[in-house]
Amino acid sequence: MRKLILLIVVFTVVASSLVAFLFFNQNQQGGKLIIPKVTFNYKPKSLDKYNFEELSKRVYLGSEITLEEVIVEEETYTSWFFSYLSEGKKITGMANIPKEGEKMPVILMMRGYADDEIYFTGLGTRKAAGVFAENGFITLAPDFLGFGGSDTCSADILEARFEKPLTLLNLLASVKNLPQADSDKIFFWAHSNGGQIALSVLEITKEPIPTSLWAPVTTGFPESVLQYIGELDDQGLKVKNAIDGFLIDYDPQKYSIDAYFTDITANIQLHQGLSDPLVSEEASDNFAKTMANLSKNINYYKYPGNDHNLGRDWDMVIQRDLSFFKRHL
Repeated sequence: MRKLILLIVVFTVVASSLVAFLFFNQNQQGGKLIIPKVTFNYKPKSLDKYNFEELSKRVYLGSEITLEEVIVEEETYTSWFFSYLSEGKKITGMANIPKEGEKMPVILMMRGYADDEIYFTGLGTRKAAGVFAENGFITLAPDFLGFGGSDTCSADILEARFEKPLTLLNLLASVKNLPQADSDKIFFWAHSNGGQIALSVLEITKEPIPTSLWAPVTTGFPESVLQYIGELDDQGLKVKNAIDGFLIDYDPQKYSIDAYFTDITANIQLHQGLSDPLVSEEASDNFAKTMANLSKNINYYKYPGNDHNLGRDWDMVIQRDLSFFKRHL
């Protein structure tokens, strides 16, 4: 009974205070009852613009592709140091332009991880690019931000990663501005982490761009980053802390290739060395199986005794790619 009486008293006091407050405000405002207005404003977070859904909504206008200087003159093609703009930032890279031909097919080439202290333009792509150029394909291999003569990348570790698919999206949109290029005949070639970049763009654009993947990273985010942090000098502590913070504010699925495999419409050729210490046979098996289960077109080749660069059977692999690209001209 005492508890009931106490609750009634408390309720009466609170209600009386509220009525008095409203009455006072009404008199202060000339008889108008003023009820405080509360507004909730959603402020987009800085990395929202990089999620796949947001990137897929954008229109990419592209920029001019500038052939700045000759790197080397070969018998059938010229290697150029080229540049273009991505989000207002300069990106450089290596372009191979065959000497004969007018409107030629184009292969956009994405290298894997590179140490910026030993990096040079063309690292990871120039050997394969040379074969493609000898066979009538223009090749464009971007350095990416922070490499070559490109502008600096973001100081944020994860933003620097998310900038890479955007870099490729802007290059893809810029191909039409290269006079020698046939922008209706574009292909992707990618190695290692470049595979993750290529797959991201295939999912974002949903374009049927024939793509060759050499030992690609096909696991989702952030697992695709965390599985390699043990190789870093600080055992990946800085990267792990960045990801921990990211997971508090963002949905990682919106930045993860494995959440959008259904959006791939391209024909894919996949190469996997069975002695690769960086990308496992199991990972490529799982990717190939997923593609097959989704009724995607995929050719999957395995190479016993081959490492991450497929060195033992390199000639065979590159000829398979050349046949693959020519078949889809």
